[in-house]
Amino acid sequence: MGDRIIPRYIAIEGPIGVGKTSLAKILANKFGWRLVQEEVGHNPFLERFYENPRKYAFQTQLFFLLSRYRQQREMAQGNLFEKGVISDYVLAKDKIFALINLEDDEIALYDSIYKLLVPTVPKPDLVIYLQARPEVLLNRVRKRGVEYERNISLDYLKTLSDAYNEYFFHYNETPLLVVSTSEIDFVESPRDLEHLVREVKSVKRGTQHYIPLGSR
Repeated sequence: MGDRIIPRYIAIEGPIGVGKTSLAKILANKFGWRLVQEEVGHNPFLERFYENPRKYAFQTQLFFLLSRYRQQREMAQGNLFEKGVISDYVLAKDKIFALINLEDDEIALYDSIYKLLVPTVPKPDLVIYLQARPEVLLNRVRKRGVEYERNISLDYLKTLSDAYNEYFFHYNETPLLVVSTSEIDFVESPRDLEHLVREVKSVKRGTQHYIPLGSR
């Protein structure tokens, strides 16, 4: 009981299609906390990136980094954490994508900017890392039907999932709850959601894994 935490800032992370924003909205509503969402649709390079990744990768990543940094800094100002905050991303996600999409010389430039910005933003009290099999991710991406995501391939989702798994395997900056979502649907199933919320409320320091059998 002594190592249990009472988070006031929870960040949810995971690859495309895993349900980050859905869970963030549900938890924010359930806890009565402020919801912070990343501004994906405001990136003018994103659609072009999915059509031509090599040409637009650096512009896309730099825009995301600066946008997320600005949002995190604004969130840190004032007394926003008095009640609680749920975010559907962590700033570190930007580097995961950068390492996949950028060339070596671009990574070096990107990294120099990243190292200047990251120490100045608040760390979450808890990170929830959502996992799912790449096939499940592809099905969810297709199901939501976002036009600029139509070119996302299974191979890209496999690469992305591997990069996320590698990053969070070594992650130790904050308490971490790793949730396998392949066999559950916390949006449609109240039972799945209830069990997940119970895990979140009972989280302790260090890293914990939640691998439900699922309702389907």
